[in-house]
Amino acid sequence: MSYFQPEFQATTAAVRVAFGAGARHRVADEIRALGCSRAMVLSTPPQSDTAMAFAEDIGPLAAGVFTRAAMHTPVEVTDEAVRHVAETGADCLVAVGGGSTTGLGKAIAYRTDLPQIVVPTTYAGSEATPILGQTEAGRKTTVSDPKVQPEVILYDAELVRSLPVAMTVTSALNAMAHAAEALYAQNRNPVSTALAIEGLQAFHDALPRVLTDPGDLQARGETLYGAWLCGTVLGQVGMALHHKLCHTLGGSFGLPHAETHAVVLPHATAFNARAVPDLLRPVCDIYGGDNAGLALHRFARKVGAPLALRDLGLAEADLDVAARQATENPYWNPQPVERDAIRALLQAAWAGETPVH
Repeated sequence: MSYFQPEFQATTAAVRVAFGAGARHRVADEIRALGCSRAMVLSTPPQSDTAMAFAEDIGPLAAGVFTRAAMHTPVEVTDEAVRHVAETGADCLVAVGGGSTTGLGKAIAYRTDLPQIVVPTTYAGSEATPILGQTEAGRKTTVSDPKVQPEVILYDAELVRSLPVAMTVTSALNAMAHAAEALYAQNRNPVSTALAIEGLQAFHDALPRVLTDPGDLQARGETLYGAWLCGTVLGQVGMALHHKLCHTLGGSFGLPHAETHAVVLPHATAFNARAVPDLLRPVCDIYGGDNAGLALHRFARKVGAPLALRDLGLAEADLDVAARQATENPYWNPQPVERDAIRALLQAAWAGETPVH
C-alpha cells in the first residue's frame, strides 16, 4: 500500500546513525570524525558510573564529565552545565542515557552550537529530533532548531539489555506516542506516515519478546529500531493533543516523563479517533480492534504499563488546573480541543479507566 499524497513537503536532517551490539565503543572514532578532541560526557546522577566508563573508554578525548542531567531539562541545570563546558574547553558533547540526558545535551547545543553524539539507553527517541523541551518556573516549553539536532546517534542493544522491564515498557510507549500522533499530523507526508507505521510495527513485534526475555539482543535491537523511527517522525511533523497534555502534566505537576506518555497515549488517541478514524486505522491494523485508542489501551495493559495518572502522583484536585492549562494555548489538533472534553479525558486517565471514545 502506498502512502502517497498529492501535495506534501518533507524535511530530513543530516544525521549519522549506527546500529549494532558494541556500537558504543565507536565514540572515540565519531569524535575524531567530527573534527573534535575534547568531549564532555553527560549523564543523569544514577548513570554517573556509565558516564565515567565512557570517559575512560575515550581516554584523552574526554574533557570532563557532567552527571546532573534531570527530567524535563530544567534551565538551571543547563546553566550549570554550560558553565562547566566553558571552563573545560569542551568542543563536543557525548550524551549517554535516556531523554533527560539527551535533553541536556540539546539544551547545551542550543546555546553553544557544539556537535552532539548521543548513545541512547532507553527508547525515548528524542535523540532523533531537532526539538528541545525545557522547564523553567514550572512551565515546560519547546523549541525546534537545527542546532538542537544531534549529529551522531549510536544504537547499542547491549546498553538496553539491562533496562528494567518497567522502564522498558514506559519508554517504548513514549516513543510510540510520536508515531501515533504523526499519523494525523497537520503536516504529515508519505515518508513520515511510513516511518510511523514501521515504528509502531517494530514495537508491536519486539516489545513482548523483550518482556519474555529481557536479554534478547535481537528483540532489544528491534525496539531501538522502533525508537529511532518514531523519534525521526517526531522531528519531521508537528505533534498535537497528546504531547500538549504530557508537557502540561510534566512541566506543571512534575509527573515522570515516560510514564505520563504511557498513561495518556490511549486516551488522547481515542479522543482523536473520533475525528480521524481513517488516519488512525494503521494502529488498529497492527494492534487489533476497531478503535485505535482502545487498541493501544489493550496493548498497554498487556505489557504491564501504568494506566492511571493518580498512580504517578497527580492529585484529582489538579485536574481542573491541568485541563485549563492544556487548553489555553492548544497545539493544532484534528478534534476540537474544548476544556470540558479535555477535563473528561483527564479524569478517565487519572482514574485508569477505559478511554472515552
